[in-house]
Amino acid sequence: MPEDNFFNQPSQQPGEKQVNTRKILTAALLTASILSAACVLPFDNAVIPAAHAQEAKKPNIKILATGGTIAGSAAANTTTTGYTSGAISVDNLIKAVPEMQNLANISGEQITNASSTDMNDEILLALGKRINELLASKDVDGVVVTHGTSTLEETAYFLNLVVKSDKPVVVVGSMRPATAISADGPFNLYNAVLVAASKEAKGRGAMILLNDRIGSAREVTKTNTAMLDTFKSAEHGYLGVLVGGKPYFYNASLRKHTMNSEFDISKLDKLPAVDILYGYQNSDKYGYLYEAAVKAGIKGIVIAAPGNGSISKATQISATDAQKKGLVIVRSSRVGSGVVNRLSSDDTNKFIAADSLNPQKARILLMLALTKTNDLQKIQKYFDEY
Repeated sequence: MPEDNFFNQPSQQPGEKQVNTRKILTAALLTASILSAACVLPFDNAVIPAAHAQEAKKPNIKILATGGTIAGSAAANTTTTGYTSGAISVDNLIKAVPEMQNLANISGEQITNASSTDMNDEILLALGKRINELLASKDVDGVVVTHGTSTLEETAYFLNLVVKSDKPVVVVGSMRPATAISADGPFNLYNAVLVAASKEAKGRGAMILLNDRIGSAREVTKTNTAMLDTFKSAEHGYLGVLVGGKPYFYNASLRKHTMNSEFDISKLDKLPAVDILYGYQNSDKYGYLYEAAVKAGIKGIVIAAPGNGSISKATQISATDAQKKGLVIVRSSRVGSGVVNRLSSDDTNKFIAADSLNPQKARILLMLALTKTNDLQKIQKYFDEY
């Protein structure tokens, strides 16, 4: 026996008034639909359809693209070096990972599209200002920055110091171009959005995400030229990890960042020039580099020195002379990890100790410190606190 069905009614007897149930039901549904649509917009207490309500609950994440390997393209899918960085637009990066739309409402902006070795102060300032503008809006819950890995840690640390929000900022890259057989970029990007959309990520400062690890922008550094697990936090550990599509946080950075940072770039259109000089045997021959820095109008020098920021007697003379002519000198270390502590000789020579910041991050902090002051004691305090 067939099931009873509104659309399968028996025929009416001859002479009876014919009733078309299908038409009645269709008309009723159409009327209800029209009334519902008319009620959605005018009234604050209107009922939102379930699909739209679920969409509204998802966080809004903005992806800001700067180029790099994650947007790289090569002639062959087995090529993982010698590719073209920044060949793929942010829109295509987003289209390549449609699963991100299940995590958040995604939109993108192209800040620049280049190798990270071409990142400069102008781009840094534009990026930092744009992130602050976005995060000040109630319509943006977090930001993901795609970036080349060569200088990724520098940009991330810069953002750690200048972003004025506790909303998540995640800097992500890849070690293989998007065209490679086993490109790591798509999953890294997915995970970055996952972290940026997580409530647990709030207030942790700028983060670096690659290879399923969540790192503090202050602590993580690139340690290998080509391997996927290149980004490590050797001394102080990671903030957390991603396992089974879920972020797990275990640590927090105790150094000042984001909301607690004193550095404000809102009115800056340039940053003070700071260079890095490398320390090595026989470096007593390169005193001319300090002289050249003075003549070029450089405002500060970070010495990537051996060991505990140890410098030769000849370098000490050259650096002290430069310091007397207005340059701020910071002792960092080329070792890769560990603390460069303040020594009694620093008081004599008026040098700054970089604490645990590597040379490239010490340069970022010194640039921002010089936008605030030339007082050496205050600058040393910045290195002690940030």
